[in-house]
Parts: sequence; structure tokens; C-alpha cells
Amino acid sequence: MAAGVPPDALGRRVSCGTDYGTVRYVGSVSPTAGIWLGVEWDDPQRGKHDGSYEGTQYFKCRHPKGGSFIRPNKANFGVDFLTAVKDRYVLNDKQEVQNGMGNTVVFGTKTVEFVGMDSVAEQQRQVQLNKLVDISVRECAVSHAGQEEEISRTCANMRHINLSKNLISSWETVVAIASQVQNLETLNVSENRMRFPSTSTFISSAFSNLKILALNQTEITWTEVLLCAQGWPVLEELYLSSNNITVLERPDTVLQTLKLLDLSDNQLLDGDQLHLIAQLPRLEQLILRNTGISSIHFPDAGFGCKTKMFPSLKRLAINDNKISQWSSINELDKLPSLRALQCNNNPFMDTEKNPETLIQLIIAKISQLEVLNNCEILPAERRGAELDYRKIFGKDWLEAGGHWNPEKNKPSEEFLAAHPRYPALCLKYGAPEEGELKGRQPLTLKNQLLTLTIKCPEKPEQKPVEKKLPESMTIQKVKGLLYRLLKIPGSELKLSYESSKLEGKEVELDNDLKPLQFYSIESGDCVLVRW
Repeated sequence: MAAGVPPDALGRRVSCGTDYGTVRYVGSVSPTAGIWLGVEWDDPQRGKHDGSYEGTQYFKCRHPKGGSFIRPNKANFGVDFLTAVKDRYVLNDKQEVQNGMGNTVVFGTKTVEFVGMDSVAEQQRQVQLNKLVDISVRECAVSHAGQEEEISRTCANMRHINLSKNLISSWETVVAIASQVQNLETLNVSENRMRFPSTSTFISSAFSNLKILALNQTEITWTEVLLCAQGWPVLEELYLSSNNITVLERPDTVLQTLKLLDLSDNQLLDGDQLHLIAQLPRLEQLILRNTGISSIHFPDAGFGCKTKMFPSLKRLAINDNKISQWSSINELDKLPSLRALQCNNNPFMDTEKNPETLIQLIIAKISQLEVLNNCEILPAERRGAELDYRKIFGKDWLEAGGHWNPEKNKPSEEFLAAHPRYPALCLKYGAPEEGELKGRQPLTLKNQLLTLTIKCPEKPEQKPVEKKLPESMTIQKVKGLLYRLLKIPGSELKLSYESSKLEGKEVELDNDLKPLQFYSIESGDCVLVRW
């Protein structure tokens, strides 16, 4: 191996200036002389090609322009852990001389030399490092553990280590460092793209006291998490954002002490994946921000019942996802311990234009919620939201078979699916009275008229009709009106609408029990009728 190139260079992490990459090739590149390193860069824009040169493929890259060749002297292969710690926390010899800590001391005009000062300074360094409890060597180019037992001799009291954004190439290096730290409680090795064990290996006791572990942006998979987790017997918080996690597996014998799990920025294939981690007995906080999930469902529990899944879950973050149906919010009421929810930036929130109404609907649908999108829900706010909800959907309840007389009160399955908490609200506040529903509508549902154009795409010869309809009119009633207006024979109508503001976008009016305003229809929009 050429000078300056470690014997294990292949697969090692390197930096070059501010850029990070992985060595994929070591050797000559014809027709040039000397040794080259073929590097796949973390940022593909730093590269030039896919690992080929002059028609010869020397290595492969995930990105067609993610690789390039550099000379070994341009690559930084990093330093051992203790060197990085000393560089960050201990004065070097030059600094000591500048600060009057060299081997001589001046008394007046007389210079006195102290023999053995080197050993005294070294002892002071050792004492200083032994006092460190919280150590951060982020971006210090740490690549390996160093000499065996040297860390345990020098930094015996470390409990919290930040090793993020270094040059660690494998999980073995992390184990080698951690095994020398007896009482390690917190470890952050995020932003190190490393290799993890693919089969069960010897279970190290290195993490026997570890409570918090961050593995964000390390390219770990869930299978690898479960393999490594055999060595994390008391882990309470695990951060796994921005990795290769798309599929989950059931952690039957590991992660049983986990209280917090962060899976944000991993593209999970669907919401049902969550069922596989639903039996973690102590999990209190689950972070699923930007995971691509479009629905949440707990099939083991019916309307108004609690699920046996996620028994301890108190805080859930599902913001920045693709949840479009209110049914997923209904499902969250099944979680027995849920107290805090973050759900901003989901399509279902666009179905209601008034942000206050939106908040009221979520509060009314989830009975035990105390914090919504980081804002505390006050008792008066909950009472107001639940009373409004009871009034707003009171007519729907009556039309679906609801009744003030308990013996006649038989709302349809469809209504209960859309409003599973409605019976509980009736028990809590009493069924809505007819006078209540006939009187002033809640401010959030002003009975405004919408001017809409009615078109039949399947009968182009029929001229469009303009109609004024109350925005509180249900889709079912709109269909009844259109049967009479358009003289359509008895077949099932399918309604949709095109917004005057969003050309080409068609929204289905697919729930007969919903009012027009539920779908954010505005005056000037066009209702399309098909059968």
C-alpha cells in the first residue's frame, strides 16, 4: 500500500475540505501514474462520474455523478478518539508555553528551570480529562478508537459522548470506544455513514448502561437496529431519523425499555407498518414526522373503544405526512394514553378553511388530548369545541337515525364511522334539542349561499345550469335536488367539483352525509354530475 494510505483504506470514511465520502477504490488509474483513491461522495454534486474513467469501471456509485478520484494526500482518514478529545479539551505544548506553562518560570530577572515539568503537565492533563463527564468531538474527524484501554485510563468519568459527523466507518468502531466507557448513558453517532452487523454477533456489554442513542443519518435499516439492539438492554430513547428504514419488523425481545422512538424522515411504506411496533410496552413518545404515511388504523377496536396497541403512548407526532381522511384522526381516540398530538401539514387539514374550526374538530374527536400542535388545550376550550361539534353535526345525526328518545336512537353505522365520539358527547352534554339545531348556527357554519355551475360531462348537449345552494346542504340533499332538476332516471349519481382557482383539479364529493362546505367549495366553482 502506498505511503499515507492505510492498509484498510477500502470502505473507510474520508473527508476532503468540507466534503465527506467513502473510499470505494484504491489503486492505479490508467494512463496516469501513482495511486488514486476512488471516492463516492455523500453530496453527489461534489463528484464527477459514476466510478468509471476512460471506459473502465473502477468502482460503482449510487448516483451517476457521485464519484471522483483524488490523490491520497488530499484525503483525511481521521484520528483516534483520544487525540480528538485532547485537541478539543487540552492545551497543547505551544499553547502552554504562550500561557507561561512551559518548563521555566521567571522570578524577577532570574530564570529558574524546573526538572520533570513534562511529567507534571501530563499528570495535570490526565486529571483534567478524568473530570470530563460530557464530551463533544463533533466534526473532529474521529475514525477509530486508538490503543486498547487508553480511553478508559484517560477519561474514566465520561457519561455523555457526542461523536456526530465524524469519519466512523463501522459499528465495530463505536463498540470499541464505548466498551472503554464504564458508565456511558448518552451517545450520539449521527451523520456517520457506517456499516452495521448483518447477522447476530457477540453481544458486547459496552452499552449496558446506555439510556439515549442517536443514529440519525447513518443509513441503518430496521433489521440492523434489531440486531444491534440486543446490546442495548436499558435503552430509553432511540433517534433514527433520515435513514433507510422503509419496512418495520416486530421487536419481540429487544427495545422493551424504550420510551421514545424517532422514525422521522424515513419513507415507511404504509401506516399498517406501525402495528409491528405497537406492542412496545413502555413507548411514551413516537415521532413519525415526514414518513409518508397516509392513514392510521387500529383494527382491534370498534367505535368508542380503546385499542390494545401502543398502551403507554402519550405523545405522537404525525406532522408533514399524507393523511387526507378525518377517519385517521377518529382512530387516534382509540389510543388509551394519548395526551399530546402534532399533526400540522397533512391534507386533511385543508378540508376546513377556518383554522379555529379545524382545531375544534380535532379536539372534539380526541377525548383525552391535552396538547395540540404544542398548544395546551384549556378545559373551557375543550367544552366549547365539544358543544360546537355536537351542534354542527346534530342535523346529520338526526337524518342518520339519531333520536332524543334513547329507545329510538339508532344512528347508522356510516354516521358512527364518521363521528365515533358523537354518542359519548350526547351522554356528556345531552342529545342536541330541536330548538338548538333550528336556532342560530355556530359561527363556524354560517348558512351562506354558494353560486355554483352544474355541468354533465357525459351529456355535452345539456347546457350548464347555475344554482344557488346553501353551503350547509349535505351531498345527499344536493343529489336529490339534481335528480329533479336534471330529470335523471333512478341511477346512482357521482358528484365532483372543479375549483375556479385550481384548474384541472377535480375533487370527489364522496360522502353523502357531509355538507358542501366540508369540501371547501366556493362560489364560482363547477359541480360535475355523472351517473
